[in-house]
Amino acid sequence: MTTASALLTQAVHDLAGAPKEGLGEERQSRWRGRRIVRVGEAWHLGALLLTETHSLATAEVLRAADPGRRGYTAESARARAERRAEALRGGFGEGDVVHVGWSVIDVDAVDAGGSSGPLALIDGVPSVRWSTAGGFMPLEAYLRERIELLWRGAV
Repeated sequence: MTTASALLTQAVHDLAGAPKEGLGEERQSRWRGRRIVRVGEAWHLGALLLTETHSLATAEVLRAADPGRRGYTAESARARAERRAEALRGGFGEGDVVHVGWSVIDVDAVDAGGSSGPLALIDGVPSVRWSTAGGFMPLEAYLRERIELLWRGAV
C-alpha cells in the first residue's frame, strides 16, 4: 500500500525546478498597518500547497496589486482590492500570487487511517477532496494530473 507521505514526497521530487508561489501571513503593527508578508514558497497543486518539508491546505489565493483610485460597486470588491494591496505593502511584487490562510496538513494522521485538511484515507487509499463541494479522488491520480498541469504552464 502506498502512503500519503510517500506520494507527497515523490511529488516534491517531481516538482524540483517547477515555479513556486508565495506563502503569506497577515501582520499588523501600529507603524506599518495591516500587511501580508512572505513566509515562504510552495508549489500550488489545487487544494494542496507543497513545500520541501510540509503539505499545506490551500485557502485564500490573491495577486498582489495596487488598488489604485477606483470606485467600487460592491464592498466585497473593495475588500479584495485591499487584500491585494496588503500583499504589496508586505513586500510581494506587483502581480505575485500569494497564498494566505493556509494550514499544515498532518500527513502522519492520514497515513494512520485518519484525515487532515483535504486529505483522508478512504478504503485504504490516500485520497484528496479536490474542492469543498467535490468528493474524494485518489491522491496518486490527483498529484499526477496537477503536476503535469503545473509543468505545462511552466514552459
